[in-house]
Amino acid sequence: MKNCIWACCLQAALIDVAIIGSATHAYADIKDYEFRLVDQTVRKGDAVISVRLVHKPDGKPVPDAVIFATRLDMAPDGMQEMATKMASMPSTEPGVYKFKATLSMAGGWQLSLGAKVQGETGTLENKLLLKATP
Repeated sequence: MKNCIWACCLQAALIDVAIIGSATHAYADIKDYEFRLVDQTVRKGDAVISVRLVHKPDGKPVPDAVIFATRLDMAPDGMQEMATKMASMPSTEPGVYKFKATLSMAGGWQLSLGAKVQGETGTLENKLLLKATP
């Protein structure tokens, strides 16, 4: 009888530890991630724009994100209707995502990105400002 009570108490204690342990586990938030431009300036014309996706708390690069929304326009210069097409390019560096675009004018450009980070809920959305030089 004592062994049965002891086993039941032990089982209940282990269940409590499991519940408490899982309740205090901190999950990452989509706000803990951001895209950063590798280069703030690119040359006008055919350009390759590289961005790095990082986990902000530790600064580590984040590979394998699914980027599903891209837009590049001249909103910083008041010309958001002046948009250009972008194409994804392969990258050899983990956490770096590359895009090819034709920047028709020198000036300020805004890169808008939407992505899903593996293992996280929610959508990451960032707007990055870059400068095209003559």
